[in-house]
Amino acid sequence: MTTTTSARDGRDGRRTHAPRNADGTPDGHPPGRFAGELACEWTKLRSVRAPWLALLAGLVITGVFTFYYASIARINEQPVQPVGNAAAASAVVTQFAFVVMAAVAVTSEYTTGTVRASLLWVPRRHRVLAAKAVVTGTVALLGGAVSAAVGAAVAWGAFGGRASSAAGTVLGQVLAVGVYQGLVAVLTVGVAFATRHPAGALSVLGALLWALPSVFLGLGGETLAAVNDHMPYGAGDHFMRAGAAAPYSSVTALLIVAAWTAAAYAAGLYVLRRRDA
Repeated sequence: MTTTTSARDGRDGRRTHAPRNADGTPDGHPPGRFAGELACEWTKLRSVRAPWLALLAGLVITGVFTFYYASIARINEQPVQPVGNAAAASAVVTQFAFVVMAAVAVTSEYTTGTVRASLLWVPRRHRVLAAKAVVTGTVALLGGAVSAAVGAAVAWGAFGGRASSAAGTVLGQVLAVGVYQGLVAVLTVGVAFATRHPAGALSVLGALLWALPSVFLGLGGETLAAVNDHMPYGAGDHFMRAGAAAPYSSVTALLIVAAWTAAAYAAGLYVLRRRDA
Protein backbone atom coordinates (compact mmCIF):
# COMPACT_ATOMS: atom_id res chain seq x y z
CA MET A 1 0.00 0.00 0.00
CA THR A 2 1.37 3.43 -0.91
CA THR A 3 0.39 6.96 -0.05
CA THR A 4 1.21 10.19 -1.82
CA THR A 5 2.79 13.39 -0.65
CA SER A 6 3.18 16.74 -2.38
CA ALA A 7 6.50 17.79 -3.86
CA ARG A 8 7.48 20.66 -6.18
CA ASP A 9 8.71 19.95 -9.67
CA GLY A 10 11.97 21.87 -10.11
CA ARG A 11 11.21 22.95 -13.70
CA ASP A 12 7.80 24.61 -13.62
CA GLY A 13 6.95 24.88 -9.91
CA ARG A 14 3.84 22.68 -10.21
CA ARG A 15 3.05 20.36 -7.33
CA THR A 16 3.32 16.66 -8.02
CA HIS A 17 2.52 13.70 -5.83
CA ALA A 18 5.43 11.37 -5.00
CA PRO A 19 4.21 7.91 -3.96
CA ARG A 20 5.45 6.74 -0.61
CA ASN A 21 5.38 3.50 1.37
CA ALA A 22 3.17 3.11 4.42
CA ASP A 23 6.11 3.87 6.72
CA GLY A 24 6.89 7.15 4.95
CA THR A 25 9.83 6.05 2.82
CA PRO A 26 9.74 6.86 -0.90
CA ASP A 27 8.06 4.22 -3.07
CA GLY A 28 10.59 2.15 -4.95
CA HIS A 29 13.04 2.29 -2.04
CA PRO A 30 12.85 -0.60 0.45
CA PRO A 31 12.05 0.40 4.04
CA GLY A 32 14.77 0.09 6.62
CA ARG A 33 15.70 -3.46 7.47
CA PHE A 34 16.15 -4.68 11.03
CA ALA A 35 19.42 -6.31 9.96
CA GLY A 36 20.75 -2.86 9.15
CA GLU A 37 19.78 -1.61 12.58
CA LEU A 38 21.55 -4.58 14.16
CA ALA A 39 24.65 -3.82 12.12
CA CYS A 40 24.52 -0.21 13.25
CA GLU A 41 24.22 -1.18 16.92
CA TRP A 42 27.09 -3.63 16.56
CA THR A 43 29.25 -0.91 15.00
CA LYS A 44 28.43 1.47 17.84
CA LEU A 45 29.16 -1.16 20.49
CA ARG A 46 32.51 -2.30 19.13
CA SER A 47 33.67 1.28 18.51
CA VAL A 48 33.48 2.13 22.23
CA ARG A 49 36.33 0.97 24.45
CA ALA A 50 34.45 0.68 27.75
CA PRO A 51 32.31 -2.40 26.88
CA TRP A 52 35.36 -4.42 25.85
CA LEU A 53 37.27 -3.41 28.96
CA ALA A 54 34.26 -4.56 30.99
CA LEU A 55 34.25 -7.94 29.23
CA LEU A 56 38.00 -8.34 29.79
CA ALA A 57 37.57 -7.48 33.46
CA GLY A 58 34.79 -10.06 33.70
CA LEU A 59 37.03 -12.75 32.23
CA VAL A 60 39.83 -11.96 34.68
CA ILE A 61 37.47 -11.84 37.65
CA THR A 62 35.97 -15.19 36.61
CA GLY A 63 39.41 -16.81 36.62
CA VAL A 64 40.31 -15.40 40.04
CA PHE A 65 36.93 -16.19 41.61
CA THR A 66 36.74 -19.76 40.31
CA PHE A 67 40.29 -20.49 41.52
CA TYR A 68 39.37 -19.17 44.97
CA TYR A 69 36.06 -21.07 45.04
CA ALA A 70 37.66 -24.37 44.08
CA SER A 71 40.60 -23.89 46.45
CA ILE A 72 38.25 -23.32 49.40
CA ALA A 73 36.28 -26.44 48.45
CA ARG A 74 39.50 -28.46 48.39
CA ILE A 75 40.90 -27.06 51.65
CA ASN A 76 37.61 -27.62 53.50
CA GLU A 77 37.21 -31.08 51.93
CA GLN A 78 33.71 -30.31 50.70
CA PRO A 79 31.76 -33.04 48.88
CA VAL A 80 32.51 -33.62 45.22
CA GLN A 81 30.49 -31.25 43.02
CA PRO A 82 30.28 -30.39 39.31
CA VAL A 83 33.27 -28.31 38.25
CA GLY A 84 30.92 -25.86 36.53
CA ASN A 85 29.54 -24.78 39.90
CA ALA A 86 32.62 -22.61 40.35
CA ALA A 87 31.81 -20.67 37.18
CA ALA A 88 28.13 -20.49 38.16
CA ALA A 89 29.03 -19.08 41.57
CA SER A 90 31.29 -16.46 39.99
CA ALA A 91 28.26 -14.91 38.24
CA VAL A 92 27.37 -13.06 41.44
CA VAL A 93 30.37 -10.82 40.66
CA THR A 94 30.95 -11.19 36.92
CA GLN A 95 27.37 -10.28 36.03
CA PHE A 96 28.30 -6.66 36.72
CA ALA A 97 30.81 -6.72 33.87
CA PHE A 98 27.88 -7.35 31.52
CA VAL A 99 25.76 -4.81 33.37
CA VAL A 100 28.42 -2.15 32.74
CA MET A 101 28.79 -3.19 29.10
CA ALA A 102 25.06 -2.93 28.41
CA ALA A 103 24.54 0.21 30.47
CA VAL A 104 27.34 2.04 28.65
CA ALA A 105 25.91 0.95 25.29
CA VAL A 106 22.71 2.85 26.12
CA THR A 107 23.65 5.71 28.43
CA SER A 108 26.68 6.82 26.41
CA GLU A 109 24.27 7.85 23.65
CA TYR A 110 22.27 9.99 26.06
CA THR A 111 25.44 11.49 27.52
CA THR A 112 26.84 12.49 24.12
CA GLY A 113 23.48 13.33 22.53
CA THR A 114 23.94 10.80 19.72
CA VAL A 115 20.66 9.17 20.71
CA ARG A 116 18.95 11.93 18.70
CA ALA A 117 20.68 10.76 15.53
CA SER A 118 19.74 7.15 16.32
CA LEU A 119 16.07 8.06 16.69
CA LEU A 120 16.10 10.17 13.53
CA TRP A 121 17.61 7.30 11.58
CA VAL A 122 15.16 4.78 13.08
CA PRO A 123 11.96 6.67 14.01
CA ARG A 124 10.27 3.49 15.22
CA ARG A 125 11.60 3.54 18.75
CA HIS A 126 10.71 -0.02 19.61
CA ARG A 127 13.13 -1.14 16.90
CA VAL A 128 15.93 0.93 18.42
CA LEU A 129 15.41 -0.79 21.75
CA ALA A 130 15.06 -4.22 20.14
CA ALA A 131 18.28 -3.84 18.12
CA LYS A 132 20.20 -2.65 21.17
CA ALA A 133 18.87 -5.56 23.26
CA VAL A 134 19.67 -8.20 20.63
CA VAL A 135 23.24 -7.00 20.10
CA THR A 136 24.15 -6.54 23.75
CA GLY A 137 22.33 -9.72 24.77
CA THR A 138 24.15 -11.78 22.15
CA VAL A 139 27.56 -10.37 23.09
CA ALA A 140 26.84 -11.03 26.78
CA LEU A 141 25.65 -14.58 26.05
CA LEU A 142 28.82 -15.41 24.14
CA GLY A 143 31.04 -13.57 26.59
CA GLY A 144 29.39 -15.26 29.55
CA ALA A 145 29.79 -18.71 28.00
CA VAL A 146 33.46 -18.10 27.20
CA SER A 147 34.11 -16.81 30.72
CA ALA A 148 32.34 -19.82 32.22
CA ALA A 149 34.39 -22.23 30.10
CA VAL A 150 37.62 -20.53 31.19
CA GLY A 151 36.45 -20.52 34.79
CA ALA A 152 35.64 -24.24 34.70
CA ALA A 153 39.10 -24.98 33.29
CA VAL A 154 40.78 -22.92 36.02
CA ALA A 155 38.65 -24.50 38.75
CA TRP A 156 39.37 -28.05 37.59
CA GLY A 157 43.00 -27.82 38.67
CA ALA A 158 42.23 -25.93 41.87
CA PHE A 159 39.59 -28.44 43.00
CA GLY A 160 42.31 -31.06 43.35
CA GLY A 161 40.03 -33.97 42.50
CA ARG A 162 37.03 -32.75 44.49
CA ALA A 163 34.95 -32.03 41.37
CA SER A 164 33.25 -34.06 38.66
CA SER A 165 33.73 -33.18 35.02
CA ALA A 166 31.01 -34.97 33.05
CA ALA A 167 31.08 -33.34 29.61
CA GLY A 168 27.31 -32.97 29.37
CA THR A 169 27.01 -31.28 32.76
CA VAL A 170 29.93 -28.92 32.11
CA LEU A 171 28.56 -27.91 28.70
CA GLY A 172 25.09 -27.39 30.14
CA GLN A 173 26.42 -25.13 32.89
CA VAL A 174 28.59 -23.14 30.48
CA LEU A 175 25.54 -22.50 28.30
CA ALA A 176 23.39 -21.72 31.34
CA VAL A 177 25.85 -19.06 32.52
CA GLY A 178 25.88 -17.58 29.02
CA VAL A 179 22.07 -17.47 28.86
CA TYR A 180 21.85 -15.87 32.29
CA GLN A 181 24.40 -13.19 31.41
CA GLY A 182 22.57 -12.53 28.15
CA LEU A 183 19.31 -11.98 30.02
CA VAL A 184 21.08 -9.71 32.51
CA ALA A 185 22.38 -7.60 29.62
CA VAL A 186 18.88 -7.24 28.13
CA LEU A 187 17.48 -6.41 31.58
CA THR A 188 20.19 -3.73 31.86
CA VAL A 189 19.26 -2.26 28.48
CA GLY A 190 15.68 -1.86 29.66
CA VAL A 191 16.70 -0.24 32.95
CA ALA A 192 19.20 2.04 31.16
CA PHE A 193 16.57 3.30 28.73
CA ALA A 194 14.22 3.89 31.66
CA THR A 195 16.76 5.83 33.76
CA ARG A 196 18.80 7.39 30.89
CA HIS A 197 21.77 7.93 33.19
CA PRO A 198 24.70 5.62 34.03
CA ALA A 199 24.61 6.30 37.77
CA GLY A 200 20.86 5.73 37.91
CA ALA A 201 21.03 2.51 35.93
CA LEU A 202 23.92 1.10 37.95
CA SER A 203 22.24 2.04 41.22
CA VAL A 204 19.03 0.24 40.30
CA LEU A 205 20.85 -2.83 39.02
CA GLY A 206 23.26 -2.94 41.94
CA ALA A 207 20.32 -2.98 44.33
CA LEU A 208 18.35 -5.52 42.31
CA LEU A 209 21.16 -7.98 41.57
CA TRP A 210 23.30 -7.71 44.69
CA ALA A 211 22.24 -5.43 47.56
CA LEU A 212 18.71 -6.73 48.11
CA PRO A 213 19.66 -10.42 47.79
CA SER A 214 22.48 -9.85 50.29
CA VAL A 215 20.08 -8.24 52.76
CA PHE A 216 17.49 -10.99 52.37
CA LEU A 217 20.03 -13.77 52.90
CA GLY A 218 21.77 -11.89 55.69
CA LEU A 219 18.59 -11.40 57.69
CA GLY A 220 17.66 -15.04 57.19
CA GLY A 221 14.28 -16.68 57.57
CA GLU A 222 12.18 -18.79 55.24
CA THR A 223 10.10 -15.88 53.97
CA LEU A 224 13.05 -13.74 52.92
CA ALA A 225 14.79 -16.78 51.45
CA ALA A 226 11.68 -17.43 49.34
CA VAL A 227 11.66 -13.80 48.20
CA ASN A 228 15.32 -14.07 47.22
CA ASP A 229 14.56 -17.23 45.23
CA HIS A 230 12.30 -15.09 43.05
CA MET A 231 14.81 -12.29 42.52
CA PRO A 232 16.82 -12.27 39.26
CA TYR A 233 20.10 -13.54 40.70
CA GLY A 234 18.45 -15.92 43.17
CA ALA A 235 16.58 -17.64 40.36
CA GLY A 236 19.61 -17.38 38.08
CA ASP A 237 21.79 -19.14 40.64
CA HIS A 238 19.35 -22.07 40.77
CA PHE A 239 19.36 -22.14 36.97
CA MET A 240 23.16 -22.21 36.65
CA ARG A 241 24.17 -24.56 39.47
CA ALA A 242 24.01 -28.31 39.20
CA GLY A 243 23.54 -30.92 41.91
CA ALA A 244 22.21 -28.46 44.50
CA ALA A 245 18.80 -28.46 46.16
CA ALA A 246 16.38 -25.96 44.64
CA PRO A 247 12.76 -25.00 45.40
CA TYR A 248 11.78 -25.33 41.74
CA SER A 249 13.03 -26.69 38.42
CA SER A 250 15.70 -25.08 36.26
CA VAL A 251 13.02 -24.24 33.68
CA THR A 252 11.03 -22.33 36.30
CA ALA A 253 14.22 -20.55 37.38
CA LEU A 254 14.87 -19.47 33.79
CA LEU A 255 11.29 -18.23 33.43
CA ILE A 256 11.64 -16.10 36.57
CA VAL A 257 14.78 -14.42 35.22
CA ALA A 258 13.07 -13.96 31.84
CA ALA A 259 10.05 -12.36 33.54
CA TRP A 260 12.27 -9.79 35.29
CA THR A 261 13.99 -9.11 31.97
CA ALA A 262 10.67 -8.64 30.18
CA ALA A 263 9.47 -6.23 32.88
CA ALA A 264 12.63 -4.11 32.59
CA TYR A 265 12.39 -4.19 28.80
CA ALA A 266 8.77 -3.01 28.95
CA ALA A 267 9.70 -0.17 31.33
CA GLY A 268 12.49 0.96 29.03
CA LEU A 269 10.21 0.86 26.00
CA TYR A 270 7.53 2.86 27.82
CA VAL A 271 9.97 5.64 28.74
CA LEU A 272 11.59 5.64 25.31
CA ARG A 273 8.21 6.13 23.63
CA ARG A 274 6.86 8.71 26.09
CA ARG A 275 9.83 11.04 26.48
CA ASP A 276 11.82 13.11 24.03
CA ALA A 277 15.47 12.29 23.43
